[in-house]
Amino acid sequence: MSDPALSIGLFYGSTTCYTEMAAEKIQAQLNSIFDAPVVSVFNIKDTALKQCEAFDILIFGISTWDFGELQEDWESSWEEVYQLNLAGKTVALFGLGDQYGYADWFQDALGMLHEALQPSGCHFIGEWPNSGYEFNQSKGLTEDKAHFVGLSLDDENQYDLTDQRIESWCHQLLDELV
Repeated sequence: MSDPALSIGLFYGSTTCYTEMAAEKIQAQLNSIFDAPVVSVFNIKDTALKQCEAFDILIFGISTWDFGELQEDWESSWEEVYQLNLAGKTVALFGLGDQYGYADWFQDALGMLHEALQPSGCHFIGEWPNSGYEFNQSKGLTEDKAHFVGLSLDDENQYDLTDQRIESWCHQLLDELV
């Protein structure tokens, strides 16, 4: 399924390397599905978010820290998020969080990023079912609360499910892109 014109930019912030590892797994899975190196990965600590405007398809990775806080690289770049022109672009999100230790804030940063990007004119894909998780509340849920606004990973408590969730989500993205 090679498409030489397809180019996906994956931008993430990572403090403990879990989001980075998830980004690399997503890159490998999508490159495998497309049988071509279609995904370029960027750590926002080293790359300005503005560079994402060069891609038509974007994936953003973010983790929730402590009591619903942004990961430090996203926090220091947060004002840039509001200045992005993503009109006509397709965007998928993934987030990492701890559903047991922070059950009242699980995936809050994912929801905050979704909310911040909404005015940019992008089209979101990749909602993920909220079944299989135990948490009290989350800003990362869709309006009907049946899905997260993007892939939800919990490497703290459900690391054994991460690879399968990434594989399923990447196939879902492909279906939504067609």
